[in-house]
Amino acid sequence: MDMLNVTIDGVKVSVPAGTTVLEAARKANIHIPTLCYLKDINQIGACRMCVVDVGARALAAACVMPVSEGMVVKTNTPAVRAARKSVLELILSNHKRECLSCVRSQNCELQKLAVELGADETRYEGANIEYPLDAISPSLVRDPNKCILCRRCVAACRQVQQIGAIGAVERGFKTQIAPAFGKNILETNCIFCGQCINACPVGALKEKDDTDKVWAAINDPEKIVVVQPAPAVRVALGEEFGMPIGTRVTGKMTQALKRLGFDKIFDTDFAADLTIMEEATELVDRIKNGGALPMFTSCSPGWIKYCEHNFPELIPNLSSCKSPMQMEGAIIKSYWAEKAGVDPEKIVVVAVMPCTSKKFEASRPEMALNGMRTVDISITTRELARMIKSAGIQFAQLPDEECFDELVAESTGAAPIFGATGGVMEAALRTAADWLEGRSVENVEYKALRGIEGVKEAEVTVGGLNLKVAIANSTGAAKRLIKKIQAGEATYHFVEVMACPGGCVNGGGQPIVDASTRMDVDPRVARAAGLYAEDEAKTIRKSHENPDIIKVYEDFLGKPGSHKAHELLHTTYVKR
Repeated sequence: MDMLNVTIDGVKVSVPAGTTVLEAARKANIHIPTLCYLKDINQIGACRMCVVDVGARALAAACVMPVSEGMVVKTNTPAVRAARKSVLELILSNHKRECLSCVRSQNCELQKLAVELGADETRYEGANIEYPLDAISPSLVRDPNKCILCRRCVAACRQVQQIGAIGAVERGFKTQIAPAFGKNILETNCIFCGQCINACPVGALKEKDDTDKVWAAINDPEKIVVVQPAPAVRVALGEEFGMPIGTRVTGKMTQALKRLGFDKIFDTDFAADLTIMEEATELVDRIKNGGALPMFTSCSPGWIKYCEHNFPELIPNLSSCKSPMQMEGAIIKSYWAEKAGVDPEKIVVVAVMPCTSKKFEASRPEMALNGMRTVDISITTRELARMIKSAGIQFAQLPDEECFDELVAESTGAAPIFGATGGVMEAALRTAADWLEGRSVENVEYKALRGIEGVKEAEVTVGGLNLKVAIANSTGAAKRLIKKIQAGEATYHFVEVMACPGGCVNGGGQPIVDASTRMDVDPRVARAAGLYAEDEAKTIRKSHENPDIIKVYEDFLGKPGSHKAHELLHTTYVKR
């Protein structure tokens, strides 16, 4: 590998050819501010916040300027500082400045830069266009008045997810990032994955806040409010309270939920094990009886909506299993309600999810039981963090002891890995292998299925059958994989698709990780490591060996794939 020698602010550094000035400065521990830059997603040099002096007539954008041998870079000259400050003040002149009430206050990259550079937000006061708020969808809120036109959301939607629900419209001063033809986001092919929110450096994009509904339910003496947190929440929630990315806070999370006033705390991990029972049964049945193959997983609501919009011909290939969130809600309002002697009409099920698309899923007409929503309210990890903060709970000081309630909360190691891409596949294979072999297979780890590559493929031999499987990590990767399948270039038995890159750990409702931190830490990897550690810490690591799962089938469901199981735990999907 060719190495180039560069001097940045007097610091000599050697970097590989092709390295940008921004990356080289990072290696030299020199900070260069950015706004439009987002590692591996958006590198367009548009905002001009990262300009540096490279000895040319004009200042250069460090995020797109490749280094050259002997280059001398100055990042802190009077001209550089003045240019950055002017650019920032111009952005602020056309920005809706409501920092005190903004959901991104104290975690806003624009706000942070304004403090760092001492920007005067009034120096370029001028005319502004006031745009209407786009808040019709059940999942996302778009505020064009806070948008700084960095295009990070556009890159995430178009390049990573390959959807293109939003983009630049109009020209000049009237330019805004919005759906085409004056539509709102609900009228587009948006899958509500929330990757645009994760990419946004300001508060122009956020989740639809449903915390008031949760508080109202908790304070209603007529309601029994049950909460179920997803696997990925427990390895991200701590970040909102200053803990390192990927820290496991399962115990503290349940303690916080208890103090918030929820009547019962169950675990979506239980339903993850339940999903495996139904999904593995469905897969084995399709293989043995000539069902539609490949079978695609159905846990990711963003992927389901993407399939309904773009590949409706594959709807028969989708597993009919509901997501773990919906299965948990259905079991709470049937099995648990019956055992507890509670009127299901009085139960309010609150799901804490890493996902903004779960809000849409909760509202789907298909997800109903006897006229009731199986999940009444879905909130994100960020919303839960705001509730904890507003209640004055000192999260970091809470005990680590888990306080899940009994009956529908026990889980195995197969459950938490649902939150990482490849985890659903791995969990399903642990059970399918035992069933097809007719014995307990000792190996429970399928490490070839792990990682954040766009598409992963593997062949696993179980019960004399060579199972060909694949994993698509983002809808963009899913599109490539599906085209390959439809062209006859590959055949599989089982395909897992996670709408979000990295899986649920990187869902659109997870804590925001700023662009600077993302240059050094990949939250997908760090959070997934926490889930795999939780898996390894479990005594039981196969879903079908979960004693509570065995009991729910013996007492209530009968067997996996039974009529009652289909009535409660399976669903259908529609062409959009």
